[in-house]
Amino acid sequence: MKTAIKTFRFHIHGMHCNSCVILTEDKIGSLQNVTSGKSNLKDHTIEVTGDFGDKEPKQIAEELSIQIESLGYSISLEKQIKENCWSEFKIAIPIALAFAVLFVVLQYAGLVNLVGAGKVTYGTAFVIGIIASLSTCMAVVGGLVLSMSATFAKEGDKIRPQLMFHGGRIVSFFILGGVIGSLGSAFTLNSSATFILGLIIAIVMFVLGLNLLDVFPWAKKLQPSMPKFIGKRAHSVSSLNHMLTPLLVGVATFFLPCGFTQSMQLYTLTTGSFLKGGLTMVSFALGTLPVLALVSFSSFSIQNSSKSGIFFKSAGLIVILFALFNLINALVVIGAISPVFNF
Repeated sequence: MKTAIKTFRFHIHGMHCNSCVILTEDKIGSLQNVTSGKSNLKDHTIEVTGDFGDKEPKQIAEELSIQIESLGYSISLEKQIKENCWSEFKIAIPIALAFAVLFVVLQYAGLVNLVGAGKVTYGTAFVIGIIASLSTCMAVVGGLVLSMSATFAKEGDKIRPQLMFHGGRIVSFFILGGVIGSLGSAFTLNSSATFILGLIIAIVMFVLGLNLLDVFPWAKKLQPSMPKFIGKRAHSVSSLNHMLTPLLVGVATFFLPCGFTQSMQLYTLTTGSFLKGGLTMVSFALGTLPVLALVSFSSFSIQNSSKSGIFFKSAGLIVILFALFNLINALVVIGAISPVFNF
């Protein structure tokens, strides 16, 4: 029977970052009758090439949508109409302000020191990890876990792969974070270099915060990411069916295009220490652990909640506060201003 390879362009809903591009392309591209799938974050579309017989575009879109709906995406012929829901800020702003007040009170009481002398402490890394695990930027990691789980579940192996994945992720974040910290020790950063690096971290976190608010589409273009081919190679590991695959998938998450992970990696470079660098990254990984564990054993997803908009806006405002704190500390390092958090 003669095949008819055709290309269709559909609108894809639920995309937020470069991780979503990798995840949707990988999932759609792996389907039996699909030759290739190419997602576009700029206009939220996906170009699909394959043999779909005599099926109408609407039917094709519906069938493709079923394949990715568990990951939080959908495909249709119609362009997504985005509602910013500014009213959600009425709740999100008080929540973020309450967090800021709690942060200052805890620091004043000496119970926790999240920010100090231009440094991000383990408490900060842990909190950022929690926010990252609940944000859409972690969709690709959740996708990895689900893909891997499905592969091994067919053989009745459910618990061991999960333990290997999370164990491998925590250990690799400590070791690779330590390596980055050690690399930083090879360079002597003067106050100007420390300021520039601190400024870069603040900018990265500010952009991440704007993206979490989900009201400024242009901010998605500013979010940094690792080269796409690295993210694709890391994600392809989950399709392997080998005893050590869960361990390798856990290691691979260190290299995925998550802005939160990259901001922590940037800071780790400034520690100049294997131990401090490793502990910073493992604190971040531990912050992501509870939600990723839920993803491992269920279909839990914060973005499916009716209150997801409020959560993401609250989280975005908190991340922006972290960015401002880092900027203030960077200015303190070069002596531009006096220490603000000096309790």
